[in-house]
Amino acid sequence: MLSAHWFMRMKRWVQHPPSLKRVLLVFAVIALCLALVGLERLGVLPDWMQADQIGRRPGLPRF
Repeated sequence: MLSAHWFMRMKRWVQHPPSLKRVLLVFAVIALCLALVGLERLGVLPDWMQADQIGRRPGLPRF
């Protein structure tokens, strides 16, 4: 359930919506992130751009 804080934020957004430039900027950032994820899953990114596995690999000592 939402708290009163979130309802107040929604009210402010309705009364003062963000500019078109800000909305386009947010969508551009989201599109860029999705494109990078898609390219990574296809395996077409160079090695320096690929994400490393985080976590302990089997056989490594624990510190």
